[in-house]
Amino acid sequence: MNINLIDKLSQNKVLPIIRSTDVNNVIDSAHAIIDGGLDILEITVENPQIYKAIEKLSAEAIICAGGIITSIQAQAAIDSGAKIISSPIFQQNLVKVSKDKQVPLIAGTSTANEAYCAWKARIPLVKIYPAKAMGGADYIENLLRPMPFLNLIPQGEVEIEEIPEYINAGALAVGIGRNLTKASSYTEIEKKVKRIAELLKDVR
Repeated sequence: MNINLIDKLSQNKVLPIIRSTDVNNVIDSAHAIIDGGLDILEITVENPQIYKAIEKLSAEAIICAGGIITSIQAQAAIDSGAKIISSPIFQQNLVKVSKDKQVPLIAGTSTANEAYCAWKARIPLVKIYPAKAMGGADYIENLLRPMPFLNLIPQGEVEIEEIPEYINAGALAVGIGRNLTKASSYTEIEKKVKRIAELLKDVR
């Protein structure tokens, strides 16, 4: 794994997640996020058309392809220009693709045992989902107390105002989806990104 990617996530402290079946909506939402000041974001592959959005955006930002379950999906995402692949689950076939192609994998886990097993498989970025349902920032803090070596990215119904709590609990970065992208306009999304930056300004 390129350590600069971990550094980048650590600096940004947030991983925006775009989920839409509409290619143009994905591209416009991504541009709003980029204009807001973030240059690494996750695009969930809802259908094969979304690879076109990844291809178009890969020259403008670091794109993580999300919702990846199969090796075929992973390869298509990488071919489209994705620099990271993210899965809602942890499975060995994606670990193999990640290592063979030297493209980082974010594995999806929920429990302490799953997160540890992902780390043992040399997956340096571990998603905790659904973070809020599992106990929020307190849950992240409890996971990290015995396993401070984990680079955790909690996501799942996280509110924008809650992001600093997760970072203070020890999360490397926080994944935020619909609470960022559900907006009346793309300008509103951009404003939300800037609001996040303001909230995180004094968070170490």
